[in-house]
Amino acid sequence: MKFTMANLAGFTFFLVLFLALVFHTHGTNSSDRSSKQVALFIFGDSFLDAGNNNYINTTTLDQANFWPYGITYFKFPTGRFSDGRLVSDFIAEYANLPLIPPFMQPGNIQYNSGVNFASGGAGALVQTFQGSVISLKTQAINFNKVVSGLRDKLSSSEAENLVSTAVYMFSIGTNDYLFPFLTASDFLKNPSHSEYVATVIGNLSSIIQQIYNGGARKFVFMNVPPLGCLPGTKIFQSERNDSCVHELSSLATLHNKALSVILLQLEKQLKGFKFSLYDFKADVTQMMNQPLKYGLKEGKSACCGWGAFRGKYNCGGKRGDKRFELCDKPNEYLYWDSYHLTESAYKQLAFRMWGYTRTNSHILGPYTIRDLFQAS
Repeated sequence: MKFTMANLAGFTFFLVLFLALVFHTHGTNSSDRSSKQVALFIFGDSFLDAGNNNYINTTTLDQANFWPYGITYFKFPTGRFSDGRLVSDFIAEYANLPLIPPFMQPGNIQYNSGVNFASGGAGALVQTFQGSVISLKTQAINFNKVVSGLRDKLSSSEAENLVSTAVYMFSIGTNDYLFPFLTASDFLKNPSHSEYVATVIGNLSSIIQQIYNGGARKFVFMNVPPLGCLPGTKIFQSERNDSCVHELSSLATLHNKALSVILLQLEKQLKGFKFSLYDFKADVTQMMNQPLKYGLKEGKSACCGWGAFRGKYNCGGKRGDKRFELCDKPNEYLYWDSYHLTESAYKQLAFRMWGYTRTNSHILGPYTIRDLFQAS
């Protein structure tokens, strides 16, 4: 075919038209995404800490900023208590958000996508590992600082919209029960178990209401895991056996029942309060007892640690005792270290938490996380 100037002119016209359509479509989709973006604010403990404890005066017991933490995804330690990403990182991905930055990270952090306040070792009680962590009470204060900053930076209506449409994710309570157990504290000896749980839940309820008063409306909660069956607690049994620590298991059950009750009460009391409650305990227990069903090979021993079940909290050799073992394939394990899960486990949990499986019995309701991100 002979190529003439007429052909060239026609080709140029259609090329320009094509590019204009592509640009217009791309720009529209991008605008739609940004206008519908919902921020994610994260509170709690080491199950969600993305590196806040890197920047506080604490010990390596409450830090994970050394090898081999972070080896599978980031290829370096970020401060996350895992070999890779956490459940909140996957939730952010499903919500089309970037990795949510830790509040304590230096630099000019943009809060439009949210921020992570969680601190490894934190509890609902200020006394829990006091002086070594960022308590939930302080996390709530930090949230108020962020809200004030947003109001200064954005218009009043924009700030209010960002805060009210955002999702607020919590994992808290585990350390309130591990702290007295691991430190041989009298906390659990003086009040009854039910009284102690009531104190923990009461503190948590108070802080939830503070955050609600700051403009939050959509909440996500993970209940506490099977505390008596973690590698780091089972190792305290007198012999190497497969039994769990009954006292901690009992506390976890009491806490989770009380959490369900208080959330239903808050839903009735607080206008516009919506929540998703995920049964972290039941899901982890199933993965622990039936690892093959979830594509894992090991559900009870940790990938990184020392001793029975690799339950001694020595992963990385920087917590006093330098001895530790590291498995070859973390993705085949449920537990990364004595208390925390692997990225492969968190990925599966996030998939079910998000609500991709509508028949998921571990969503205790009334909403899935996906529902909350899509709600106005």
